[in-house]
Amino acid sequence: MTFNKPFKDLTRFELSLWLASVCAIIISAVLSGNIDWLNTIASLIGVTALIFLAKGYVIGQVLTVIFSVFYGIISFCFRYYGEMITYLFMTTPMAIISIISWVKHPYKETKEVEVNQVTRKQIALMIVLAIITTTAFYFILSALDNANILFSTISITTSFIASYLTFLRSPYYAIGYAANDLVLIVLWSLASLESISYLPMLVCFVMFFFNDIYGFVSWRRMQKRQI
Repeated sequence: MTFNKPFKDLTRFELSLWLASVCAIIISAVLSGNIDWLNTIASLIGVTALIFLAKGYVIGQVLTVIFSVFYGIISFCFRYYGEMITYLFMTTPMAIISIISWVKHPYKETKEVEVNQVTRKQIALMIVLAIITTTAFYFILSALDNANILFSTISITTSFIASYLTFLRSPYYAIGYAANDLVLIVLWSLASLESISYLPMLVCFVMFFFNDIYGFVSWRRMQKRQI
């Protein structure tokens, strides 16, 4: 598994999707009137990570780690402590572990990761851990007076499931992240109503949603191709 010139491997559709995502984020940053460079840079890193995750390239996981750190800082600034804790202390470590897992499981001699079939035991464990994680974080967020606690708690559940399935190299990781995107669209819509500077982050997750839907389609194709 290598990292050489990953953009050259993008299909026309993938390149178009990435460019559309980049343009949407930049335009929204300009329209916000006062460009918040932290939000904008984080968003650009995020959509770039997703297009490579959709191809099963480990560089997507590396970019996910970087995005998670940026996003954790942004969430802290708006008192979305659940998002901060989730991305810094769950998504980031899981992405690092996933990097190791993906590097160890390449598909033959390609840049592509080997798609895995999740077992019933792994699904059962995921459900149990998701319940425990969600319950624990709910009480933590309540103590921290987290903004919009209901949606933040739901976000924790979907983030955990998505991260768990990413580590297991399952196509359904993308469905987990798409569900998380919908929750985050609501969260950052509320934030944008208070400060237009968060508009790029809202647009970021709208584009994330479309990228994650494509990610699922791409991984299903990969799965069929690898059989």
